[in-house]
Amino acid sequence: MSRTAHLRLPFFDAAHRAFAEELDQWAGQAVADIESNAGHADVDACCVRWVRALGAAGWLRYGVPAGHGGAHDPLQSLYLVVARETLARHSGLADFAFTMQGLGSAPITLAGSNELKGRYLPLVARGAAIAAFALTEPEAGSDVAAATTTAKRENDHYVLDGEKTFISNGGIADFYVVFARTGEAPGARGLSAFVVDAGTPGFEIAERIDVIAPHPLARLRFQSCRVPLSHLVGASGEGFKIAMRSLDIFRAGVAAAALGFARRALDEALSRATTRKMFGQTLGDFQLTQAALADMATEIDAAALLTYRAGWLRDVEGVATTREAAMAKMAATEGAQRVIDRAVQMFGGLGVGVGSVVEHLYREIRPLRIYEGATEVQKLIIGRDLLKARN
Repeated sequence: MSRTAHLRLPFFDAAHRAFAEELDQWAGQAVADIESNAGHADVDACCVRWVRALGAAGWLRYGVPAGHGGAHDPLQSLYLVVARETLARHSGLADFAFTMQGLGSAPITLAGSNELKGRYLPLVARGAAIAAFALTEPEAGSDVAAATTTAKRENDHYVLDGEKTFISNGGIADFYVVFARTGEAPGARGLSAFVVDAGTPGFEIAERIDVIAPHPLARLRFQSCRVPLSHLVGASGEGFKIAMRSLDIFRAGVAAAALGFARRALDEALSRATTRKMFGQTLGDFQLTQAALADMATEIDAAALLTYRAGWLRDVEGVATTREAAMAKMAATEGAQRVIDRAVQMFGGLGVGVGSVVEHLYREIRPLRIYEGATEVQKLIIGRDLLKARN
């Protein structure tokens, strides 16, 4: 069966399928070149290599709008979904490198001035500059409106003070889109977005953070960090809306990454089931194994339909997909966790051995249930949207 047979659905056309086939072949070779020797021993260097390779091959163009080095304008969700699912099947770090280029630069794409777009987006598309999205704070994760990092205007600059944490690409990014309180109104209405270049005086990497699925992650500190007025993204006080619009575009991509991990786990489980000899037969001959495989395949297909629907509605119908993307993210990440857990169980002791494919997938999937909105937050988004539509 083709590795892209699941794309033979009405959501996709021949161009999407050709894109997936080409990316799948490229990624299969690239993962061997980039990760075969070093693995994740030097995660920073590995991530940088992925960004450079993705940029050189033209894949990062799909996260940047046409006119600034990108492939489409507006960004096409289905291409982002296909890219993340395909890359995640090969490498979690490849998927991470791809999506953070898009998410890190999304506020500039959506609301940046022509000067900011011209300066940063072509570099992102080529992989010549690494982007980061700095929203989370020590006491403001799911509750973004609780952010306390401040940005006070002084003549032709803003002065930033505060901290951000769990910032992806922290420590290797060339620029960061930072959300800070400018105080136009209480809560979410008083946030603004700024581009802060790495190396700006008053900005430092306060701490590198290690997590179970290694990738560049850091706590950032701003102390009297002066940012030019021209680095304000959008209007003052619009930062929350810009952040939410950015996350809405890429949230279905989190679901797609979970699908990629789950499909790889199912592949590994099928291989194990057909080769592992037990009690005079293969593991796959047992009805319990067959039932587990059936559950895994059904969870994947159900989540895939939700994920593809979210992308299709945004691209084709041109409608807001906050609820649909939240459903996809919740179903795909929670389902993938169960799929991968079953795969680990089929491998027995080998499944928990450090370095096995399914052990790696087990660590990769867990953060997806948290970042870009934890599952509990997705439930709140869905429930509130249902009630709003009812009133």
